[in-house]
Amino acid sequence: MKIKSAEFVISNSDVTKCPKDLLHEYAFIGRSNVGKSSLINMLMQRKNLAKTSGRPGKTQLINHFLINKKWFLVDLPGYGYAKVSKSSKRVFQKFITQYFEKREQLVLAFVLIDCRHEPQKVDLEFMQWMGENGVPFCVVFTKQDKVKPNALLRNIETYREKMLETWEEMPKYFVTSSSNNTGREELLKYIGEVNLEMG
Repeated sequence: MKIKSAEFVISNSDVTKCPKDLLHEYAFIGRSNVGKSSLINMLMQRKNLAKTSGRPGKTQLINHFLINKKWFLVDLPGYGYAKVSKSSKRVFQKFITQYFEKREQLVLAFVLIDCRHEPQKVDLEFMQWMGENGVPFCVVFTKQDKVKPNALLRNIETYREKMLETWEEMPKYFVTSSSNNTGREELLKYIGEVNLEMG
């Protein structure tokens, strides 16, 4: 899929104020220091479409971007590590939860995982919640350029083993790097295929 246009549409913390268009939505979410904004910018080939920051937890709203005038990429606040107050964190969690429970336009979520680390409790719990609530998702392993190939394979296999303790199978996954465009074609191709399937 070629990205011909990517434009910011709206930010808000209220799922009822999200765009009323019946276009397919693909949500991106992960822990606050997983490299989500960099990944979105890499996918869209735009430097500052999503705001990147040295301070994790920069995304604090539901952000809608209209892609190719045909579908929405939704940038959601991170969960887990973020230097915000507990009360702010509760507010984020509430509207993230509402987004996933109420947003009928959502086709698929991409849960971002830092491939350098062993399975993190917060990620596993979040994916478990997604499964229990019937939210379809894929896993996106980020920062592939920061780990040696053998360590990458080992870490992914560890994730697979951990998930198979409670899942029938490992969800579909992608390996990406925002620095060298790894995984860009595969991810966009997959979104294009899902869009076609959904009609």
